[in-house]
Amino acid sequence: MKTFRHFALAMVVAGSLIEVPVAEASPGFARQTGLACNTCHFQHFPALNAFGRAFKQEAYTLKGRQEMVEGENLSIPVSLNIGLITKMRYIRTNGTDPTRATNTGDIQFPDEAALLIGGRAGENVGFLVEASLIDSVTSYNSFRVHYNNKATGVNLGVIPFLTDAGGAPYGMELLSTGAQRFIRIAENRTATSAQQFIQGGTGGRPGGSEATGLAFVASAPQWFANFTLWHPNFGTEIAHGQFANYFRAAYMPMIGGWDTAIGVQYFSGSSVSGTGIAVEVDTKASFVDAQAQGVIGRIPVGFYLTWGKADGSPAIGTANYFNAQPNDQKAWSIVGEVGVIPNRSTVYLGYLNGDNGMTSANEDRRVTLGLTWMLMQNLELQFWNTWARGNRYSGAGQPTGDNETGFMLFAGF
Repeated sequence: MKTFRHFALAMVVAGSLIEVPVAEASPGFARQTGLACNTCHFQHFPALNAFGRAFKQEAYTLKGRQEMVEGENLSIPVSLNIGLITKMRYIRTNGTDPTRATNTGDIQFPDEAALLIGGRAGENVGFLVEASLIDSVTSYNSFRVHYNNKATGVNLGVIPFLTDAGGAPYGMELLSTGAQRFIRIAENRTATSAQQFIQGGTGGRPGGSEATGLAFVASAPQWFANFTLWHPNFGTEIAHGQFANYFRAAYMPMIGGWDTAIGVQYFSGSSVSGTGIAVEVDTKASFVDAQAQGVIGRIPVGFYLTWGKADGSPAIGTANYFNAQPNDQKAWSIVGEVGVIPNRSTVYLGYLNGDNGMTSANEDRRVTLGLTWMLMQNLELQFWNTWARGNRYSGAGQPTGDNETGFMLFAGF
């Protein structure tokens, strides 16, 4: 514990000398629009408010103050907008397996190091590229280009995309429930979001996995929907014979001064890919999520709820990419976040009740208490502790542990 305190103190001191953003919260967007980070984000990044959702719905095309190069069929910023992001983490679990790094305290740096390049590419076109700076990772991590047509107040768009960790929802997602990995309140995602808790034997999660696809999107200020053809692979060359399906819809009304949303996600169909011997996997999962962001008195408050399941895989037949276990995986979660010092610091409390689909040691309940501190609008510190219970953790030895303590500095330029 003494070592952790020294490490945390060092990170706070170092953090006071740096600036920052986040995936989905690139400082390049601030440079293009000339707007402060909290114009688009609620309490802290990467949670989006109504303005941030509108900016994304309209393909990052807001001009702002930046000078443009204009011509026939041309409207781009004078400068290519780039942001450098890094993530530094320390995680300690209390498991008994000494070969698991977090059981002895794991300094993860850089956990993320990437250039985010993106913004306006034309009157109705925007894009976002994540280029990794870590040698062991493919340098082209994520990419999407959003072709948007605003007809009678409705955005109609097509988004080709690929991602190494964003999943099928990477095409278009606006809620901050963890429905898509890069847009969430808490760093410990598997303890605070059903979409991030559920996981297949190959590592595939509905809200965060490899994915390549094409999203067809329709949206307006109070709703959005998309249908996506995708497959769970990522790379420069992918042979595929069949796309799986993903459907997402959400209603986002203002109710009594609260910015609210309720949505559904539905994964279906099968994906066939690979050269030589084709590999087929089912993609079967469904979710409901909701959120509310508002003010009580003068204190900003946010609530985020998720529920979902992934069908079990049969003993004989096509496996479910999201669940290799024989029984359904299920989970529900609720997270509440209060602004202790508005626009500066928050406290959040989350509870997740999950079933991992195994025939035994399947119950998994987690409570997470976390703190965030915004040293600047684009510099975030986060501390959390997660306590886990259930028969998943009652076996002899508990090699993975039932307690996790974490500290993160998310920084960017």
